[in-house]
Formats: sequence, structure tokens, C-alpha cells
Amino acid sequence: MRTQVVIIGSGPSGLLLGQLLAKAGIEAVILDRAGKDYILGRVRAGVLESGTVGLMDEAGAGGRMHAEGLPHGGFSLAFDGRDHRIDLADLTGGKGVMVYGQTELTRDLMQHREAIGAATIYDAANVRPHDFDGRSPYVTYETAGVSHRIDCDFIAGCDGFHGVSRKAAPEKSITTFEKVYPFGWLGLLADVPPVNHELIYANHPRGFALCSMRSQSRSRYYLQCALDEKVEDWSDERFWGELRRRLPAHHADALVIGPSFEKSIAPLRSFVAEPMRFGNLFLVGDAAHIVPPTGAKGLNLAASDVHYLYAGLCEYYQDRSSAGIDAYSARALSRVWKAVRFSWWMTTMLHRFPDTGAFDQKIQEAELDYLTHSRAAATVLAENYVGLAY
Repeated sequence: MRTQVVIIGSGPSGLLLGQLLAKAGIEAVILDRAGKDYILGRVRAGVLESGTVGLMDEAGAGGRMHAEGLPHGGFSLAFDGRDHRIDLADLTGGKGVMVYGQTELTRDLMQHREAIGAATIYDAANVRPHDFDGRSPYVTYETAGVSHRIDCDFIAGCDGFHGVSRKAAPEKSITTFEKVYPFGWLGLLADVPPVNHELIYANHPRGFALCSMRSQSRSRYYLQCALDEKVEDWSDERFWGELRRRLPAHHADALVIGPSFEKSIAPLRSFVAEPMRFGNLFLVGDAAHIVPPTGAKGLNLAASDVHYLYAGLCEYYQDRSSAGIDAYSARALSRVWKAVRFSWWMTTMLHRFPDTGAFDQKIQEAELDYLTHSRAAATVLAENYVGLAY
């Protein structure tokens, strides 16, 4: 088989890139080691920047997102027992975010890809990129014990942090940067109405908490927890009780509780691999970078990578210019590092660290107070939260 682009990974970034390329008349085959049901069963983030929303529209897959998603023009910082609303729309000239679950976004992209008959191969074992440092790259894989080969011009590694794409890059040609945080997030999903119509980021002496939602009837809540905590030690009753303790009283009183149907603990880390291009192999999304979820940047950074790579590939095939793909890594990393900084800042400002002393705690409190009483400071937060321009 031969195609122009092989995309490894059928998560949001791979599917979004594939759909955009199809709209531009560029052939692409998507490979994934997992099955479709497994991919759609993963619970992920749900806050979309305006740039991500625009890419979904450009891909022709934004209809249900606009019909069912929840546009948000602000969010709350809760500390000292009070709410402090950050008015995103006012601070950024009308911009906001869209709350729409990543699972639903993935489903939309899958359905649109199937509708146009574009090739996606699930349950592909032993996927391997080859010869991407030369002029004849290809990818091999197995299905039902049979080996296959796809020759191509370019390979897009959209297969996540644990995927094969980054591991295929020559060890001496890649530099990684990493920061591991000394806590995790205990997350819970329940079919209950959200406690607030916008997200709440809470700083509390007992630890950070986040109140978010997937819809008007499905809520997603998080608690900062120790890395050695076990999910099985957290009953629903214990979780709801701890969440109430970390929220201002009026939110705690309004909290609607119910049985959870998903509960998990995720460690927090910052990770960046440089560069994001190795010959004709390009790293996209989590294959190249991970951020703490505090700033809601993970999925959105993957989307901005897709934007830069898609633009470069269009320029290559339509204008016969390699300028865009040659600039891909530098353009993507410039935006990546700004989002890494923002996610780190939000994380350090809102969480309680094990080694935080009295001085550090006073600095954190002063920063929150300044942020919520200075329009200039709040504008910096809002500008980064809604997403920097591509």
C-alpha cells in the first residue's frame, strides 16, 4: 500500500489531522494499536480553546460540539472561602472556551472519517516507522498475524507519551525536559448536575480541588491527593465529603452528589521532547509533550501541533514548498513552552506542596490576591487560559 501521510495513533490529534488532510485532498492512513471501543472508552479532558474549536469547524466536524457543548466566558478561583470570578470574555475581547468532552470530540471525528471512507486500521500490532531519515519512509504493522507495509512521504506520530514514534527517534538526536510533581489528581465522574455553571479552581489548606463538567447532567470533579493514595480507599462518600471541605460554603451546600461511574488517580508531570521533527517523522501532541491538567492545555496543545503540521503539509503538496514543514518543530515548540509555563504556574499557584513553608504559603496567597484584584494580572491569566494565537 502507498499513501502520502501515515498517521500513527487515532486519538484526537491523529483523527483531527487526518480529517483536515482529507478536506485538503491529501491522502492519509491512520494506524492504531488499540480498538475503536477502547479508544472511545477513555475518559479525558473537556475544555477546548477557541483555536481547537476553529480547527474542528475547519475539519467539518464541529456541528455536534456547537449543539451540545457549553460555551464558558469565565471561571472561578476559590480561596479564603470566597469565589473570585475571572471574566475571560471581558479580559480578552469576547473570547472564551468550550466545555466538550474529549471522548465526544473523538467520536465526532471518527464518524466523519468513516462517512468519507478514509482508511483507519485499528488493532494494528507491532507498528513501526522505518527509514524516516531518508527519502522513502514506510511503516510496518501486523493484523491477525499478517505483516503489512505502507510506503509514504511523511509519518505523523500522534500515538501519545507511551507510543512508538518518539522511541523510534535516534537517542542522541532528542533532548527531553521533565518535572514530576509530588502529588496527583483523584478524579470522579458522576451523572449529577454541576455545582456551578462555570469551572471552579479551589485553593484550600487541605489541597487543590477542581469542579468541572461534561454536560448539564454529568460532572467531573478532582481532588489533589498524595501519590501513594489508592483509588479503592476512596469511597464515594469519602470523596464527596472531602470535596465539600475544600469548597466555599455556598458551593458545598449546593453540591449534588450521586454514585460515581469512574474514579481514577493521575500523576502530574511536565515533559517536553525536542525537536519535534526527525527527517520525515513528526511528533504531535502527547508524543512530544505532557503538561499538568491544571491549565487545560493537553488536548489544546495537540490541536495547535496539528495546525502547524497541517499547514506545512498543505504548503508542501499544494505549493511544492517545504518551508512549513521545515519550520514545524520551532513553531510548535514556541507555543508548547508557553503552555508548559502557564500550566506550571497554575499548578504551583493552586496546589499545596509537601515542602511548602510559611513563607512560601504567604507568597502563594499574595499572588492569588494580586491576581484577582489587578486587571493587568487577570488579563495575563485570561489570555493564556483561552489560548494564545497560533
